[in-house]
Amino acid sequence: MNTMEAVIEIPSEYESNVFGIQDLYAKKIERTLHVTLISRDNHVKLMGNPPQVEGAKKVLQALVDLAKRGNDITEQNVDYALSLVLENSNADLVEIDKDVVNHTLQGRPIKPKTFGQKKYIDSIRKNMITFGIGPAGTGKTYLAMAMAIAAFKTNEVSRIILTRPAIEAGEKLGFLPGDLQSKIDPYLRPLYDALYQIMGAESFIKNSEKGLIEVAPLAYMRGRTLDNAFIILDEAQNTTPAQMKMFLTRIGFGSKVVVTGDATQKDLPKGQASGLDVAVNIVGKIDDIGICQLSSKDVVRHPLVQKIVKAYEDFEKKEKGRGQRKRKRL
Repeated sequence: MNTMEAVIEIPSEYESNVFGIQDLYAKKIERTLHVTLISRDNHVKLMGNPPQVEGAKKVLQALVDLAKRGNDITEQNVDYALSLVLENSNADLVEIDKDVVNHTLQGRPIKPKTFGQKKYIDSIRKNMITFGIGPAGTGKTYLAMAMAIAAFKTNEVSRIILTRPAIEAGEKLGFLPGDLQSKIDPYLRPLYDALYQIMGAESFIKNSEKGLIEVAPLAYMRGRTLDNAFIILDEAQNTTPAQMKMFLTRIGFGSKVVVTGDATQKDLPKGQASGLDVAVNIVGKIDDIGICQLSSKDVVRHPLVQKIVKAYEDFEKKEKGRGQRKRKRL
């Protein structure tokens, strides 16, 4: 096959950011796309087969554009840019990067990092209810929390309500020390962590004391009507169908709801249907309700987490296919 050469300009101030420590990212691009990169005087020569060279140019240009916008390039950025090229996707990383949802207490911008996360954010903006379904590390809860705090700060809603079912992951509540609140708090800790990082502990405590921010188990939602609030139901895969129906029918005027969950990590008793699965099938086609399916490609934690999630996805697909073939034989 014919080989070709191409040159791309990378200003010296961005080169170490784009190439990574000890050229880690450049080596990954070379291995993945089977190209050779040679850097000299603010220019990078690419050599290889034409499709691979064109792909490498797209990856490098996307990383340079992200660096110019003040981003510290991470391995996740490189992996995602490579995956878009391998899939012949036209998703624009810069357009995704422009969508700043909020800022942390330290001023760091919070924004989607993948096309799946961008669709999730857009769905929250557009719909009254959004279901965000996907594996750990895809930013389901954190992005929803950032959206909730942004809406609260701009007075789009008058309060934030965060809830999740208090379901034991292989352990029993009764064996935990302390009163009921002490037993429940560990289940709500991820919600507190996100609140502290974005809003700050002092602001959270002040608004919590005023009743403007509420973090509570799902059982506490029964019998209430939730008007003019941003409501997040986390770990929804651990709800029963009855609990989910109860929650969805609490929603009042001026409210926005995000339901997050990972359908592959249920802690319900064996044989118990998940309220998340049932709800998606029942209400998924209703107007003003969005269903966003995130995948291993949207994982933004350590790259190893992405590989673990992908390995589990592949294993579960094989097991499902094996089960279907077994039923057909029977």
